[in-house]
Amino acid sequence: MQTSVDIGRIGIWQGVLDQQPSGRVRELAAEIEEMGWPSLWLPESTGRDALVSSSVLLAATTNLKVATGIAQIHARHPVTMINAQRTLAEAYDNRFLLGLGVSHQPLIETVRKTAYVKPYSMMKQYLADMAEAPFTALGPATDPPVVIAALGPKMLELARTATQGAHPYFVPPEHTVIAREALGPEPLLAVEQMVILDTNPETARELARADMARYLRLPNYTNNLLRLGFTEADIAGATDRLVDAIVVWGDEDAISARVQAHLDAGADHVCLQHLVADRTVPPVAEWHRLAEALL
Repeated sequence: MQTSVDIGRIGIWQGVLDQQPSGRVRELAAEIEEMGWPSLWLPESTGRDALVSSSVLLAATTNLKVATGIAQIHARHPVTMINAQRTLAEAYDNRFLLGLGVSHQPLIETVRKTAYVKPYSMMKQYLADMAEAPFTALGPATDPPVVIAALGPKMLELARTATQGAHPYFVPPEHTVIAREALGPEPLLAVEQMVILDTNPETARELARADMARYLRLPNYTNNLLRLGFTEADIAGATDRLVDAIVVWGDEDAISARVQAHLDAGADHVCLQHLVADRTVPPVAEWHRLAEALL
């Protein structure tokens, strides 16, 4: 299934462009489009504003679709969020996909100084408030789509009933099976997959563990891993079993096989995040290699 924003079967998920000057970001966006990638996902945490950044990326390209993975609902009033989405959809020929999420308690309470209470209920009410938001400017011809970050059964059910789909992050293909069953056949299932083009198990897993460490401190992710059958020991020790489930490393064939595993499990779209040791150096060469192999 696809929403009215056709993001293709395989895209890029990245969190490194914030470390580049905006002029370089525009150049990289055009290069990513030239490689043939149909879509580019960007996060929101303590860096640049995700919706402003989306506008920069859209303005620098002609056909590339841009998606937020995710824009934090604590960062904006629901009227502000949906009207920004409507503005981007109208301005850039419906090339923007809004992904929303509740983020994580440590980030929301320590950085935004906002209470993190009943995230499911908050998301449900937030989506209802967005649906009722007035918009007096000229908008897009059709309502633009929304997907939400969803891992557990309640949030997946909300994605099914109140949005156009789900964007699970930090998950193996086994979760994709569960997500598709919960969503049913129609909603978009766009799954993030971490990758490393490195055939050396020691160096690949070292990089994977370094990147995974921050996520393994967040209850939203660890609780999901426990539901999937991983143990507290797997999480505490970042065991090979866990690392290899979350991060696929190896050559292009290994990464292609993992992508296919997600697609076979029910994903409509897989966005690949190539991990880097130095976040100031975007993995441009790796994006090229993956494009040549997978697109």
